[in-house]
Amino acid sequence: MTLCARDIVLNNRLSNVSLSLDPGCITAICGPNGAGKSTLLETLVGLLRPDAGEIRLDGSGLDTLKLRERARRIGYLPQEHEVAWDVPVRNLVELGRMPHGDTSSGPVDAALRALDIEHLSHRRAQSLSGGETARVLLARVLAGEPAWILADEPLAALDLAHQAALMRLLRQAAGEGAGVVIVLHDLVHAMNNADRVVVLDKGSIAFDAPPAEALSHSAIREVWGVDVAWLEHDGKWALATR
Repeated sequence: MTLCARDIVLNNRLSNVSLSLDPGCITAICGPNGAGKSTLLETLVGLLRPDAGEIRLDGSGLDTLKLRERARRIGYLPQEHEVAWDVPVRNLVELGRMPHGDTSSGPVDAALRALDIEHLSHRRAQSLSGGETARVLLARVLAGEPAWILADEPLAALDLAHQAALMRLLRQAAGEGAGVVIVLHDLVHAMNNADRVVVLDKGSIAFDAPPAEALSHSAIREVWGVDVAWLEHDGKWALATR
């Protein structure tokens, strides 16, 4: 049940990237702007084809899987939260069931509850705020009950309460056996919530380790060029720049 990248090269954006991702944990992909984070995520889900190397899902080449099978196993939330059709929210979330060939109410209802958007079910999708849209699109991913959840900046449009709720939800999904891979700019969320942090710099992996090591003072100074101090309180961490 692994998702692996082997010696991935993609134009000027990724250079010899190799990693093996495991289910049951949260992996955060971090790095400066332009480091290749979104490119790596799009490659892992098969939206971009590498110039060299391969992506393997449970031992099989990702490009050998039928699109429906790939969509059943990998749920993807892009960074851009655009909705092309102004349909009711429930119908939009039901689209997550398309790879399964049904619109089963159980997973759809569970996803609406999990993202606290049941009250939006009958609203038109294009009438929502940015944060509401982000939660609806993530509900669409969860409704598909994928083995892997890959999300690009899922916290960006959310307020503080919904950020915390989403991280609890992703932790629950990982605890139930899903593989969770998220691109994060917020190093505090990565430090406090990830089991593993992959730091990209100029298209290559600079660090791949538990958060305390991958986001150490020296690692942040090396990759981001900023001097920082981690402040601990009740087992949680805050970040201060110097």
